[in-house]
Amino acid sequence: MSDMAPDFTLPVTGGGEITLSALRPEKVVLFFYPRDDTSGCTVENQDFTRLLPEFEALGVKVFGISADSLESHEKFMRKKALTVPLLSDETAQTCTAFGAWKEKKMYGKTFMGIERSTFLIDGEGRIAREWRKVKVPGHADEVLAAAKEP
Repeated sequence: MSDMAPDFTLPVTGGGEITLSALRPEKVVLFFYPRDDTSGCTVENQDFTRLLPEFEALGVKVFGISADSLESHEKFMRKKALTVPLLSDETAQTCTAFGAWKEKKMYGKTFMGIERSTFLIDGEGRIAREWRKVKVPGHADEVLAAAKEP
C-alpha cells in the first residue's frame, strides 16, 4: 500500500480554499512548481491547462502549487490564459509535507525552494504515483497516462 498523502487546506485562485481530504473519492494531481511566470513553470502550467479537459473527463482534479501569493497566481493565470487552479503555499508547509521543499543551488548561492514534483493521489487519499525532479517536456502527458490506469 502506498502512503497517505499529507492533508492540507490552502487558498485557491478564484476564491476559497481547497482541503485535500474533502476531494475524496476523486483522484487528484498535485504538481509543485518553483515560481509563477518563469519559463519552465509556464510551460508546465500550459501543458496541464491543455490536458485539463481530459483529466476532468476522468474525474481527476488537477492543482498547481507554489509558494507564490494568490495575487501572483491570479496574474500568472490571466497573463498566460491558464485554467488549472493554483494553490498558494506561502509558508511552504504543504511543500515540506510532500518533500518538495529542498535546498537548491543557483549561481553559487544556496537557498530553499520547490523541487519540481508531481503526485497522483487516489480516491482514498493515498499517493498512487510520484514524480521527483520533474523534467517539463512530456510530463503532463505522462501524468495523464498514469491517471488513466485503474
